[in-house]
Amino acid sequence: QVQLVESGGGLVQAGGSLRLSCAASGRTSSSYAMGWFRQAPGKEREFVAYINWSGGRTSYADSVKGRFTISRDNAKNMVYLQMNSLKPEDTAVYYCAATLSSRGQGGNEYAYWGQGTLVTVST
Repeated sequence: QVQLVESGGGLVQAGGSLRLSCAASGRTSSSYAMGWFRQAPGKEREFVAYINWSGGRTSYADSVKGRFTISRDNAKNMVYLQMNSLKPEDTAVYYCAATLSSRGQGGNEYAYWGQGTLVTVST
């Protein structure tokens, strides 16, 4: 079992930055690849970013590439999503999730999910 708890969401103006954190617990949590997903009101959940277990490989949705950065600190069992140049369309509930998949762009690849943290970007 892996437990995930997100934090760091909030209200920010367009063009601003936020850093989301995801605290992972469980005996083998550092063995999992991690992903960030988001779900905006009235929309389906979508992939945002993926990082493999070592942190050596990442991937991003085209909509956030160049603005968001995913990272992890396995010594602290933490995963981060640094979000810069935020846009109103980034408004959503953001979820971190854990997977053993080497691709990690599909939500059905993930076995464990956090409860989510709300990010609101105002104009």
